[in-house]
Amino acid sequence: MRDEGSGSVLAVGLCAVLLSGVVLGLGVGSAVVARHRAEAAADLAALAAADVVLGRADGDPCTRARVVLAAHGAGAQGCAVAADGSVTVTATVRAGVLGTARASARAGQAAPQATEESREGEA
Repeated sequence: MRDEGSGSVLAVGLCAVLLSGVVLGLGVGSAVVARHRAEAAADLAALAAADVVLGRADGDPCTRARVVLAAHGAGAQGCAVAADGSVTVTATVRAGVLGTARASARAGQAAPQATEESREGEA
């Protein structure tokens, strides 16, 4: 029985498995980075749009959100201003061959919280 060359076949197979693992790791890493970029862009765009709604900045809230998203290399999938003045922005970022990462963020004026004095008056 001759086993000459079987070590080479085993080494080539092991290299293929390792290379597949590296490629898979790079793909997952790319998707995670794209998701983080989408989250950051959506957060900042929602805050910028909320500034317009609250009168701290001029312009249209959704236009402001799209400008911020574009500055961060993200696309705008949605922008909505709610009746309470909050703004919800959805951002998309390409994640290479894996598709598109998507994230939503909401920003607006915080609801007033009851103070101790107002609670005592209710009792």
